[in-house]
Amino acid sequence: MKILITGTAGFIGMHLAERLLERGDEVIGLDSINDYYDVDLKYSRLAKTGIPPEAISYGKVVQSEKYSNYRFVQLKLEDKEGLFDLFAKEGIDKVVNLAAQAGVRYSLTNPDAYIEANIIGFIHILEACRHHQIKHLAYASSSSVYGSNTNMPFSTSHNVDHPVSLYAASKKSNELMAHTYSHLFGIPTTGLRFFTVYGPWGRPDMALFLFTKAMKEGRPIQVFNYGEMQRDFTYIDDIVEGVVRVVDNPPNADPNLDPDNSDPSKAKAPYKVYNIGNSKPVKLMDFVKAIEDSLGIVAKKELLPIQPGDVPATYSDTQALERELGYKPDTPIKEGVSRFVKWYNSYYS
Repeated sequence: MKILITGTAGFIGMHLAERLLERGDEVIGLDSINDYYDVDLKYSRLAKTGIPPEAISYGKVVQSEKYSNYRFVQLKLEDKEGLFDLFAKEGIDKVVNLAAQAGVRYSLTNPDAYIEANIIGFIHILEACRHHQIKHLAYASSSSVYGSNTNMPFSTSHNVDHPVSLYAASKKSNELMAHTYSHLFGIPTTGLRFFTVYGPWGRPDMALFLFTKAMKEGRPIQVFNYGEMQRDFTYIDDIVEGVVRVVDNPPNADPNLDPDNSDPSKAKAPYKVYNIGNSKPVKLMDFVKAIEDSLGIVAKKELLPIQPGDVPATYSDTQALERELGYKPDTPIKEGVSRFVKWYNSYYS
């Protein structure tokens, strides 16, 4: 298979690219390399997959020096002409769209970035898939779509019509747009609702990275909702395993599905939505304790109220993914945190 992965300078994208390359797939990587966070980390991720940073320039396809079956191009999804040209030249079989403007709090002050990357960029992906007979589009959604829901665990059969951030609204929009293209043009699409991904090479704006950095520098960590938060932290290797299983199993149309079926994750069209999470929510203070144990440092804590756009808890129901694709995460939180700390110490040494 020739698979296009967007967001390969990103956290999940880099790990997924390595996994698919090592099993023999041909991969085209794409990323805008924007400055939402430290671009040096993004270039380091690319270098890990053999893409020499000094060879990168916008629109130029660069061959990996590590994998003969990997090439990378810096490109924005908003660049419709450039994206369509890439699809026309490459003969792509499947697409995994991980490129997006991430972050809940950032969306409060930079809403335009979410419309451009997550809405306009995604419609360009859908149009490219439509016109180039793509066999499967898997795309990143988010647990944020559950918004103000309080019924736990979060299930893909639940209504998700009450987002509490523009980021969440943009991800729900992606699911609706994907369903439309599956219905109209028969494109198999699968949405992946990720739950708080963490691990080596993670994002600097996520709690594990922020806490580790602050603790090593002797600064207090900001603990929101006065520590009464729970998150379904999911280790990167478990996330990648779930994504690979989804990519290999595109959904089929179900013409016999009841049109009044109330489960929004199913459709008559070749469309599906899955949760990918650990299904074991962790109290934030327990997460902090795991970091303290790995670092050998007791954190100074600044207890703060919950932030706009945040939700007090997340908890994934992954039964559909377990039942249909045999997915079962198995990385304990202490082990995952320890692996991150080991990477952090090595990377920033």
